Amino acid sequence: MNPVVADTRRLNSKPQDLTDAYGPPSNFLEIDVYDPQIVGVGRNRYTTYEVRMRTNLPIFKLKDSCVRRRYSDFEWLKNELERDSKIVVPPLPGKALKRQLPFRGDEGLFEEAFIEERRVGLEQFINRIAGHPLAQNERCLHMFLQEETIDRNYIPGKVRH
Repeated sequence: MNPVVADTRRLNSKPQDLTDAYGPPSNFLEIDVYDPQIVGVGRNRYTTYEVRMRTNLPIFKLKDSCVRRRYSDFEWLKNELERDSKIVVPPLPGKALKRQLPFRGDEGLFEEAFIEERRVGLEQFINRIAGHPLAQNERCLHMFLQEETIDRNYIPGKVRH
């Protein structure tokens, strides 16, 4: 009985050239939530975040966009997707109701550590949603990512590309 010898020869593959190694990725979608800014005074104070998107996906009309959004805008997007799409929408970072109580010894909603924690949570939320192929067809996501102002009276629907 002859012992079985494994075939250890390499598969013939074409060597990678510089264009393959350093060319643009086939498909990419990058979204950063950054530069938190506190707006307003007193009870009308809130935090806004810069939302920057870069992509080469054909479904998005702008390949590079930057808009400013606040927490309630993320809530609006979540509610729109839950109402109009078939996808399971991930949770947003919490509302932080205790941080809104008066007579706190700290800055509450405007404390740096809280703002950073919320920023990270919002970035994870929007990347999970925008990375979902079904969500990429929703008009509300395109408006959220690419239009300066959100038209809350828009007509929900799919994006045509």
